[in-house]
Amino acid sequence: MAKVITFGEIMMRLTAPGQQRFAQASSLGITYGGGEANTAAALAQMGVPAAHVTVFPDNDLGRAAAAFFRKAGIDMQHVGYGPGRLGLYFMEVGAGIRPSRIVYDRYESAFAHLDPARLDWDSILSGARWLHWTGITPAVSAPAAQACADAIRTARRLGITVSADVNYRRVLWQYGKTPAEVMPALVEGCDVAVCTEGDAADMFGLKTNGFQDMAAQMMQRFPHLKQIIATRRDTLSANHNRLTGLCFDRQSCHESPTFDLNPIVDRIGGGDAFMAGYIYGSLHFSDPARILAFATAASALKHTVEGDFNLATAAEIEQVVDGDVSGRLLR
Repeated sequence: MAKVITFGEIMMRLTAPGQQRFAQASSLGITYGGGEANTAAALAQMGVPAAHVTVFPDNDLGRAAAAFFRKAGIDMQHVGYGPGRLGLYFMEVGAGIRPSRIVYDRYESAFAHLDPARLDWDSILSGARWLHWTGITPAVSAPAAQACADAIRTARRLGITVSADVNYRRVLWQYGKTPAEVMPALVEGCDVAVCTEGDAADMFGLKTNGFQDMAAQMMQRFPHLKQIIATRRDTLSANHNRLTGLCFDRQSCHESPTFDLNPIVDRIGGGDAFMAGYIYGSLHFSDPARILAFATAASALKHTVEGDFNLATAAEIEQVVDGDVSGRLLR
């Protein structure tokens, strides 16, 4: 039985070979990803039973995407199939001073046209301890936003911890609603939120002075929140970043050790790995500083892994938390 349930869209990722630009590429590598599913997959690698809820097109591409995440260890029994297409995104990997680029092609997807009434959240969430969603889901369509609200409401009634990565995607909000009209009611039902100062300004209109001030204002507005978490990224180049985890828990503000990420193999999914690490830590540890250090180490390791989700065990992450970042050959 899954301890963690995630809900959101999965897309096909098409990546130019190596560090080629789109104009150079004569072929594209295929993989699949989605913020919430990436979190579930990372948890599965750490031994946490996780299930993902989504809707795919009823065709070979939809079934291939489902098989991909099933192979990653995710329970996919709650996947539905319907009319529409599989969303796509195209990835060009940057180098040095040239940043990576992403082009989305995801409108009119099967997920955007899901029927909220077909999702039996009481059954889906039965026995679960944690529900995770992101701000991308309610941005996709009105039906997706309704399904997200239904899931949160059910989780609250069942006493299940709810987390959200509120990440703002301006180009997605195209169905007549603004984030300010949709997101506050959803975040009101959350225990944990990943939120940056920029997200707080764009989503909730908050004017803040640094992470702790933002987190305090968020908690004043949303009293049910227990932790606000985020990462601070210093970008030296496309291949070299520094990453620090942040957490405010109403009592104090915690900051993780800073990880030097050089060279970066793939930064896509770094935030999802951070969330997975935070969920794992919350389920296994009691010390807030240790939970945050584990989450940030998980994100740091993801930057060494190609693809959308983290392929790191809990033991490997613990090794990094304990200070072993040498990369020495293990035999």
